[in-house]
Amino acid sequence: MTISDLFLDVLRTLWSHKLRAFLTMFGIAWGIVSIVLMVAAGEGLRKGQAEQARNLGKDVMIVFHGRTSLQAGGTHAGRMVHWEDEDVQVVQSESPDCEYAIPELEQDTVRTHSNYNNAAFTVTGSYPPFGYIRTLDVGQGRFYDWDDMREARRVAFLGSDAAKQLFPGRNPVGENVYLNDFPYTVIGVMAKKKQDSSYDGWDVNKVFLPFTAMRRDFPDKPPGTNNTFDQLLVTPRSVAQHEACKHEVRVALARMHRYDPNDKEACPIWDTVQEAQAFKTMTDGMKFFLGAVGIVTLLLGGIGVMNVMLVAVRERTREIGVRKAIGAPAGTILRQFFMEALIIALLSGGVGLAIAFGFCSLVNMLPMPDFFAGLVPSWSSGLTAAGLLGAIAVGAALYPAKRAASIDPIEALRYEAGG
Repeated sequence: MTISDLFLDVLRTLWSHKLRAFLTMFGIAWGIVSIVLMVAAGEGLRKGQAEQARNLGKDVMIVFHGRTSLQAGGTHAGRMVHWEDEDVQVVQSESPDCEYAIPELEQDTVRTHSNYNNAAFTVTGSYPPFGYIRTLDVGQGRFYDWDDMREARRVAFLGSDAAKQLFPGRNPVGENVYLNDFPYTVIGVMAKKKQDSSYDGWDVNKVFLPFTAMRRDFPDKPPGTNNTFDQLLVTPRSVAQHEACKHEVRVALARMHRYDPNDKEACPIWDTVQEAQAFKTMTDGMKFFLGAVGIVTLLLGGIGVMNVMLVAVRERTREIGVRKAIGAPAGTILRQFFMEALIIALLSGGVGLAIAFGFCSLVNMLPMPDFFAGLVPSWSSGLTAAGLLGAIAVGAALYPAKRAASIDPIEALRYEAGG
């Protein structure tokens, strides 16, 4: 039997059982669509959230100072802890699993103005790696560097919205911005970015200074001193090392400030790496659950194929008997019905894949909400769905094909449809 004959038989079977065949093919196609779309939605959510997390910082841990809750070293609980300048070098040297450990000093009461406008922005100072760690991409000019740090230059890097407010319709680079009447030269402007989280306000509304200039002109507020700062920014050398890095930071700071290393109230840490891993676990669970729903739908579709083919075998009993009576071997009958069922299943699956990937493309042409990267289908999910479909189709085709091949030709010739 040729391929064209097989397709004609398939079309005849589908036409004879239009409603049942349509529901069966719809079930299989919907199972494929479900698997691809659910995996694509989960991947889009994960990618969007990862991008927003990257905007806050690259695997950053924000180490705040707090108040002790445990007694240690003869000191009472409830003592306020403040990070000091010397802590930075100690943490860096005693934390081999950490790549960066840099201080951040902030003021939100600095009077800010330019020759064109006044504003109220948070002013923050740190080391040059701050721009990389916090993903402060440069839109114009440059970020401050180690030469600016060593010479404590009065240079400023502006958030994108801060630049627009202070220098409306103008290029700020090279202009002066006045911070409590100290003139700072604008050396760069940050590229526009979106944030979904922050520990001290949006970066687009900030002024960034070299730490040495910040320390000289805007020292820490009481009860802080001229040697204290607000928080320590730490990044691990790799995601796998972040727990070790966090432990090393806790131990080093506890030794420097004489409190129990297990006292998390004295050293609260916002761990964005841990949050990202928890979010990934959640999205993976969602994908697995919804994928399982799609697999169940595929199984039901496979049962539908089996039912359609069993009805087709019963209605074509006399035809099968005639073919066997004139010498058609059982293997040929088996192969014919097996291929017919397989074609129905694979045709339905192909339609499902086309619908799923086409729908993803259409949706991704629309504006996406923040923190969602759209529907991101992967060929791995499509191939997995196709592989599952193939296995289910084989299982669905095997029993009707064996049933057809085992029909006795004498009994088949006496068979009356509907009898």
